[in-house]
Amino acid sequence: MRIGVLTGGGDAPGLNAAIRAVVRRALSLDFDVLGVRNGWAGLLGGGNFQRLDWRSVSGILHQGGTILGTSRTNPVKRQEDMEQVLANLKAFGIDGLVVIGGRDSLWVGAELQDRWGRVVGVPKTLDNTLVGTDYCIGHSSAVALVAEALDRLHTTASAHHRVMVVEVMGGDAGWVAIDGGLAGGADLIVVPEVPTDLESICNHVLARRAQGREFSIIVVAESARIADLSDEGIDMGKPDPFGRYKLDRRNIGERLAAEIEKRTGLETRFIVLGYLQRGGSPTAEDRLLATRLGVAAVDYLAEGRFGFVPCLNCGSVVPVPIREVVSHTRPADMALYELAKLFF
Repeated sequence: MRIGVLTGGGDAPGLNAAIRAVVRRALSLDFDVLGVRNGWAGLLGGGNFQRLDWRSVSGILHQGGTILGTSRTNPVKRQEDMEQVLANLKAFGIDGLVVIGGRDSLWVGAELQDRWGRVVGVPKTLDNTLVGTDYCIGHSSAVALVAEALDRLHTTASAHHRVMVVEVMGGDAGWVAIDGGLAGGADLIVVPEVPTDLESICNHVLARRAQGREFSIIVVAESARIADLSDEGIDMGKPDPFGRYKLDRRNIGERLAAEIEKRTGLETRFIVLGYLQRGGSPTAEDRLLATRLGVAAVDYLAEGRFGFVPCLNCGSVVPVPIREVVSHTRPADMALYELAKLFF
């Protein structure tokens, strides 16, 4: 059996660990493995593949990024592109494809599954918004980075009695903000799941000051909506092939910090963690998760269990239909948000 593996969408710590697991498990079953270069782009044109063996994945468990490269290519937009994908799968003799990606990449995988029938997925997104799994590859590492940043910011915020606004990733939901904020001791967390306004935020900061707590650290998700902080007039640029805009153009952290200082008179600074959340070595949790899910994905192919995604559910890896995984965005856990509020 010959299988292919690709990584699509935004990079995240743990992708190489997943590739390693796929290759190691496949070779143990005497499968051939072809890596698809640069996400779905590698299945267009004449195809862009590399053979993967034991040496290819040696020493990559702890490395960030992806040895295969990635892209936000969407072959579903044009019928001729999907025909190229199918032609390349046939030409290179691929009997099954492992798609490691987030909602967009796995949605393309679901479309290919409908046409070809030999796809399995692996859930990756630091946003943690995929349905059917407790955690996605990359989320733990992003949260660890946010928590470490807050640890460091506490000292400077305390020394200067400042308000610090920390903008974190979270294109559709507030998972990173809530988990990272709770772990790092944030004094307020602003996420799209919880409506708020500038007055409420400023009153919270002033109330803390009145209680003798002379600094505040506010974590805000890049997708957060603050009622009286309008996006009107902001140039969001062009959407990517999946219709998504770069939310860092909203400058939500910078604009929120400016309004807090203007309305409260308190010195306020902001920091955007940005792509730091995507970089660096994966945490032990992400390495373990990626290894478990990568091995399970190959087992699904070997068993002929196509159209499924191995997902972590209460500690166990279970198969979830790929269509279900990409059916909608999974909002952040509000029980965790309520827990965090105890410490605001």
